[in-house]
Formats: sequence, structure tokens, C-alpha cells
Amino acid sequence: MIAKLNEKETAREPYPLNFDEQRYLIMELPEHLKRMALFKVNVGVREQEVCKLRWEWEVKIPELNTSVFVVPWNFGGRDGARGVKNGDDRVIILNEMAKQVISNQREINEEWVFPYEGRCLARMNDHAWRKARNRAAERMAEETKRPFCEGLANVRVHDLKHTFGRRLRAAGVSHEDRQVLLGHTNGNVTTHYSAAELSQLIDAANKVTEDPSRKTPALTLIRSTKRKKAT
Repeated sequence: MIAKLNEKETAREPYPLNFDEQRYLIMELPEHLKRMALFKVNVGVREQEVCKLRWEWEVKIPELNTSVFVVPWNFGGRDGARGVKNGDDRVIILNEMAKQVISNQREINEEWVFPYEGRCLARMNDHAWRKARNRAAERMAEETKRPFCEGLANVRVHDLKHTFGRRLRAAGVSHEDRQVLLGHTNGNVTTHYSAAELSQLIDAANKVTEDPSRKTPALTLIRSTKRKKAT
């Protein structure tokens, strides 16, 4: 007989990164994954929402000198037959770090926000991701003289979303605003927001860019790449 596994007992616990772990991970990632990871940890999207992000989903908010992305509920996902998990359109709010990432992606590709060799990436959790996280753990242990961090060495792409959520909570962001920023709303909040509501959400999202242990913005420089429009 085959015994059924207890998912709660066998499922891996989330591993939210601290700012030092994030910094070492970002340093070791290849450039295309670096940008995607920085975006993901600052907006709380799921892996396929960043992999399949399209420029046509960007909505300009001139009153706030910014924009948001509205991901259609049926955008496809990994196999083309899936979409946003809760079945609603997903509004992506950009904090200052995410805006910087988006600014660096403009004019690289006409269709995809995060292209790789002219197409969208199938997944972030690939060989390059797995090698980078292990190098990051080794480098952090060597440079900080701390024990080797198994959590960092095995960090998953989805842990970036958990990191965003944990930081929002630690910063005192309300449950309702966290639900919106993480895309957990389910019919309670529409995708139509006033400028004042968007401004409040942006302010909340910006709270995750500051390392509380240092009280300074935890920004990471992104190397510019040669921009080439799709043909």
C-alpha cells in the first residue's frame, strides 16, 4: 500500500531572505536573473508573472509620475493554460527599486519586460539560479565568517515573494494593503484605484527597500546593458 504524504509535514518551510542574504544572492546571479530577482523581491509577484510580464500591460499614472502593471487573470502561466492564482487581474505596484529595474529594461525588447535572448524565460529556477545560490552561501560564509547558510544555499524563487510579504508585515503595513501588494485579493478589491489609493500602496511598498538594521535604503546597482529593440 502507498501511504499518503502529509503535505503540511513534508512541505518545505518558506525562507524569507534578510538583506545580507539578498545582497549576496543578487551579486552571484547572472544579469538577466539579477534584474528579475530584484523586481520580484520588491513587488511580490509569482515566478510566471515576472517571466511573462509584457509591456502592453503597463498603465501610466501621470499624476504620480509612475506606472503600474495589470496582469490579466488568464495570462497563461508556465503551460499557457494557467493564469493569476486567485482568478483576478493582478495589479503590480512599483516601489522605487522596482521602478529602477523597469527603467533599465526599457527598449531592450518590444514585447517582453524581462527577455532572455529575445524571448521570455520559461522559468527562473534553472541551473544558473541553483549554482548562484550555492555560490552566494559560500561567499557569505567566507566573507562574514559565519556558518554556511543552508537556507540561502537552497533558497527558492518563490521565497522572494515570501521575503516581500515578511518585510511588509515587519514594516507595519496593514493586512489589507499587504493583500493587494501580494496579489492575494479575491474579488474584494477591484483593479480600479484612485491616485490617492495608489500613492498609499506605493508608500507601503517603499518600506521594504530599507534595511531596518542599518536604516538606509537597501538598493542594489544594476549594470546597464546595450538596448536593442526587437525586430
